[in-house]
Amino acid sequence: MKKYSYIDLFAGCGGLTDGFEQTNRFEPYAFVEWDKSALNTLKYRLKTKWKIKDVDKKVIYFDIQRMDELLNGFHDVEYGEHIGLKKLIKDTTIDLIIGGPPCQAYSIAGRVQDKNGMSCDYRNYLFENYLKVVKEFQPKLFVFENVQGILSAKPNGISIIDRIRSDFEKEGYVIARDLKGMALLDSSDYGVPQIRKRVIIIGINKKLTNENPNDILEDFYKHILPTFKVSKKIDVQEAIGDLEPLYPFENQELRVSHYNKSKIKNHTPRFHSKRDQEIFFELALDVQNGSVKYPDTESLKRLYFEKTGKSSSFHKYNVLDYKKQSNTIPAHLYKDGLRHIHPDYKQARSITPREAARLQTFDDDFEFIGSQGACYKMIGNAVPPKLAKVIAQAVELLLKRYF
Repeated sequence: MKKYSYIDLFAGCGGLTDGFEQTNRFEPYAFVEWDKSALNTLKYRLKTKWKIKDVDKKVIYFDIQRMDELLNGFHDVEYGEHIGLKKLIKDTTIDLIIGGPPCQAYSIAGRVQDKNGMSCDYRNYLFENYLKVVKEFQPKLFVFENVQGILSAKPNGISIIDRIRSDFEKEGYVIARDLKGMALLDSSDYGVPQIRKRVIIIGINKKLTNENPNDILEDFYKHILPTFKVSKKIDVQEAIGDLEPLYPFENQELRVSHYNKSKIKNHTPRFHSKRDQEIFFELALDVQNGSVKYPDTESLKRLYFEKTGKSSSFHKYNVLDYKKQSNTIPAHLYKDGLRHIHPDYKQARSITPREAARLQTFDDDFEFIGSQGACYKMIGNAVPPKLAKVIAQAVELLLKRYF
């Protein structure tokens, strides 16, 4: 059985790779990641779940901005040493490159909060490093994932999408003309219990197909991908309702002792003050009873001010609804969980890393390695594996049909 070869850039903890591996139709040749906790989690998963050979050689711990060294090898005090992507890949033909540069610079929330609208953030241009790897290995296609905000981001007044399109076209790759209309997906349509809108950019190497690249892309987005939509969306109850309930403890030592007995990895809540527990209890009870004491943003902002004495231009609180999909699971969870309050008012807490992982469709045997904050961060940054599997299946059909 033929397997398609791939490289995963900005691999994170491996959400995108996990989906591709679930299909058993793709073979990884290299991964690049610079966050140590995500890297350790990825390596552990590749070794224990997917039984990938030479994981320590294939997973490269390095800064992708140092492209010459990444391609040709490096010996570094911080990152150690590696032979580089060229020697690692050797004569292997790479079929596709997958990954998505860090999205914070493109996120709408990030642009609102940054005084420069993120226009000075170096992450705006990390796609250029992705492009350099594509240029080097000339895959049949690439999969580029990012947030919805990338469609409207204009660092220094120039559309980032226009730059991406132009730069990839110079290297012989064509992406869809109408990305907003075709490439913007809601993950909940594909079985993810979460409203998570993401742009999935497919780039076609026009030199390696006899078909019109624009026709291929239209087929992919309008015909192939939609066949994987679910008939019924998954809600929060289905995703996390069977997990062990975790109630507040007055005594911190009792709390730690109890939670350490959990049979499911990463199912430990963060510590919450008595004040926050009372807020969570009140808000979740309000949702469950349908009393609607806090019906809008302004009422939630007032509550935040009343309880903390601090003002905020954004409302800080959100209770998950058992009968609906979750709001987006973000990397921001590592800072606080105020916008992801557990729907059971008796538990009076924000969600655990495992609950966040369930809402991201990570399997329970996917173990996250690192501090609790690092786990929240890598989970929020990841592509939901269920969405990744759909993309992988659709990409396989595209490769079979046109290459």
